[in-house]
Amino acid sequence: MTMLLEDLCKQLRINGVCEYIREYRPDNPELEDNMAKALQAELDKRQTNRQMRVLRQAGFPTKKRFEDMDPILLPHDGREALPALKSLTFLKEQRNVILIGNSGTGKTHMAIATGVLACEQNYRVSFRTAAALINEMVEARSQNQLSLYLRQFKKIDLLIIDELGYVTFDIIGTELLFQLLATRYEMRSTIITSNLAFSDWMRVFHDKTLTAAILDRVTHRALILNMNGKSFRRNRQEQPGPSSFRVDNLPEQKISTKEITRL
Repeated sequence: MTMLLEDLCKQLRINGVCEYIREYRPDNPELEDNMAKALQAELDKRQTNRQMRVLRQAGFPTKKRFEDMDPILLPHDGREALPALKSLTFLKEQRNVILIGNSGTGKTHMAIATGVLACEQNYRVSFRTAAALINEMVEARSQNQLSLYLRQFKKIDLLIIDELGYVTFDIIGTELLFQLLATRYEMRSTIITSNLAFSDWMRVFHDKTLTAAILDRVTHRALILNMNGKSFRRNRQEQPGPSSFRVDNLPEQKISTKEITRL
């Protein structure tokens, strides 16, 4: 029996087929070749179905890919970060990615494109706006299901939190978000898009201590991208200038909690 046929049987978990051929149909190259083709077709179909299921479960508002993006229209840091995001190295290293900048500069597109690529490589991904995520946790808490909810998110390889900063949260919402991020800290990756600089995050969370704690966790070992620039939704013909700082080779960056406590 060929190694290819044995490998396909193992991947499909149908070892009984291999045992049958080995015992009753040995030395039959034509049969093994046809079986290998049939099993490969079944494996391809299962992988396609799984990818479709994972993409559906991720909850993307729309499917965006890197191929749909014009890198020239991105701010400098966005262009520099594309190879690292496409490689998903940050995901393998359990690092976070934070995209900060004004509206219309490609933050959400880059986040979704990264998530879609991760789904296609069999990672578990979940997309939520910050407001929707908080609302879900508040509801889970009211139904005494918060622990179950948090356990489910511990299994998600990549959590994408979009539009942090457009809606403010009360202390309960802030505490719930901290709990969620704490359960994922250095174990899973999170992508956050925000229109607010770190120094303005307290306007969202209202509590200095919790804001500092959240920042400390999400920025630790994170890839932090300055996405400020001209909105390509307003003027796609103009190329935004370079951002105020470079992310050459995407070094690790960490914000000091002292910067937050001085607010």
